[in-house]
Amino acid sequence: MPDFKSEQIRNISIIGHGSCGKTILAEGMLFAAGITNRFGKIEEGNTVSDYHKDEIERQQSINSSLLNCFWKNSKTETVKFNIIDTPGFMDFLGEVKSALRVTETALMVVDSFKGVEVGTEACFKFTKENNNNIIFVINKLDAENAVFEDTLEQLKESFGSQVAVVQFPVNHGIGFNEVIDVIKMKMLKFNTDGKGEYQLLDIPADFKDKADDYHQKLVEAIASEDDALMEKFFDSGSLSEEEITNGLKLGLRERRLFPVFCTSATTNVGIKPLMDFIADYSESPADKAPEKGHRPNSSDVIEVKPDVNAGPVLFIFKTISEKNIGELSFFRVYSGKVTPGMDMINEATGKSERLAQTYTMNGKDRKEIAEVITGDFAGVVKLKDSHTNNTLCAKSFPVVLNPIDFPTPNMTLAIAPSRKGEEDKLGTALHSFHEEDPTFVMNYDPEISQTLIHGQGEIHINTIINRMKAKYGLDVVLSEPKIPYKETIRRSVDNVEYKHKKQTGGRGQFGHVVIKIEPQPRGQGFEFVDAIVGGVVPNRFIPAVEKGVIETMQSGVMIGCKVIDVKVTLHFGSYHTVDSDELSFKLAASQAFRKGFKEASPVILEPIYEVEIFFPEEFMGAVSGDVSSRRGKILGMESEGRLQVIKCHIPLSEMSGYSSKLRSFTQGRGTYTRKFSHYEDVPKEVETKIIADYEKKKAEEQK
Repeated sequence: MPDFKSEQIRNISIIGHGSCGKTILAEGMLFAAGITNRFGKIEEGNTVSDYHKDEIERQQSINSSLLNCFWKNSKTETVKFNIIDTPGFMDFLGEVKSALRVTETALMVVDSFKGVEVGTEACFKFTKENNNNIIFVINKLDAENAVFEDTLEQLKESFGSQVAVVQFPVNHGIGFNEVIDVIKMKMLKFNTDGKGEYQLLDIPADFKDKADDYHQKLVEAIASEDDALMEKFFDSGSLSEEEITNGLKLGLRERRLFPVFCTSATTNVGIKPLMDFIADYSESPADKAPEKGHRPNSSDVIEVKPDVNAGPVLFIFKTISEKNIGELSFFRVYSGKVTPGMDMINEATGKSERLAQTYTMNGKDRKEIAEVITGDFAGVVKLKDSHTNNTLCAKSFPVVLNPIDFPTPNMTLAIAPSRKGEEDKLGTALHSFHEEDPTFVMNYDPEISQTLIHGQGEIHINTIINRMKAKYGLDVVLSEPKIPYKETIRRSVDNVEYKHKKQTGGRGQFGHVVIKIEPQPRGQGFEFVDAIVGGVVPNRFIPAVEKGVIETMQSGVMIGCKVIDVKVTLHFGSYHTVDSDELSFKLAASQAFRKGFKEASPVILEPIYEVEIFFPEEFMGAVSGDVSSRRGKILGMESEGRLQVIKCHIPLSEMSGYSSKLRSFTQGRGTYTRKFSHYEDVPKEVETKIIADYEKKKAEEQK
């Protein structure tokens, strides 16, 4: 492995909407660098990055893959590329977020015919959060329906005037192999043998004016980065090669310039010049501003400088489980050097970790390495207590780096093992998959007595279930979760009396209570007031009264759901010196509460979710109509780039299957996010149906 410094590292995420050619672009980069001697094909299941069984079967990326290669820049210095090939399907955007968190440069791949898609918009939004350099790659220019100019206009419309043409095609469509570079002001003519080699030729006369125009616009955009450059540009109308170089670097780093490149990844056209540009102009880890973190158990901000001589700090951005080796953790070093056998501290847990073998990764292929320097990536096996989003550091420099902000789940299902006795096995499996993929979340909800799994969509959850079957031999049953309805009251009732008497020979039971039930403001919770005067209910029985009320509230009165936001006052009652005991008063309180609750205008409350829906404008009617059909309330509409956004409230009970439905009527271009908002009264007609369904189910269970 060549020696290199942090300044010679380029960390790159390949991002974009599904099926735009990201994986084949990554294949082309590895081929160009001599890592592979042939192009893998998705349909043949032999690409370096898509090596998991489910990826090969689906013919699409599901996991991000770590790749690396070496390249020479224009100064003939060795540059190391760390490449993360990310999925484009919306269910796996968590992989994109983790990749962008640890890389400086984002290659945003765009299909030359489909243009800016919903995944393009989503990925761009993530790059803002992480302040990544962006290089747009208009791909598939060899397709019959390729339209460069339309796609370019869409990029400018969506992402602003920062979009700047560095290359434009001469002969896009079938046979595409000629590109004009407006920095070099030359035409690049690629050989048709698929090896990616090209000749530098003069620009054809028919394209000279167009090239001059794009060159002038690019130089002007570069000049605008600096007042002195702008003054010189106005005076002379041009900039020197050095000034253009420095301006390009500055524009990239400050996100004021988004260069546009042209490729056909499948025919290996345009890949080598793209790699040259990355090597020469894109940001290195040494150029990057210090990484932000905080001291353990403190909110005090601390900066981790990219200093190879400082104490070691690494951040785990992905964890996978590999056959025969167990857990494999991918990490980036933010400070110092990391070597096998080194002891480091996980400050989140306070536990020590000894690093085992460290590997450089190319898909499933790994090679042991003896040292990982600041800015570089590697994999390590068999960490005991460290997972994705954890920081490992030296004892002398305690720090916790800011975590990846993973997207919240959009889909929830109840899960149970098909066979009895496998609950613990299921729990182990679910925990393992969460460690691998933090966008997959699970919990047990005692309120509805179900284990719930939460994911980004149907495909995401199905992928997890298939892996569970393959890895653990588990068959599971999935179902729609029970809706966590709540019960409450709308008015007060006083002097609710219940007398519990039971005589069965010998000592009997006696408990007598009189209570008042009142509604509380939403969110106020439960309040119990002891207003007994004169000892008509002895002090020793008061806790039993409260307990009887609480237990009844937990099990519900109308439909077996928890009662919330009520105040109960015990103000009278009586007792028997022999027959009264705690159980008698508990039962009396329970029945009194049930009786009073039914008289206090009871209502059922349902959970309401705040939903944001992103979709192209042409689907506005279908999306808004569907929201209305789900008893949704539209709160507002706005534009975000080329997408429309509807913000609305929708009852959770109406969200079943929404992910699939939205994709269906938006041709796969719609996405949404959701989060719990509040509880609201169920409409009367819906309430009647809920009660009828509950009574029916209860009757069936009693048969």
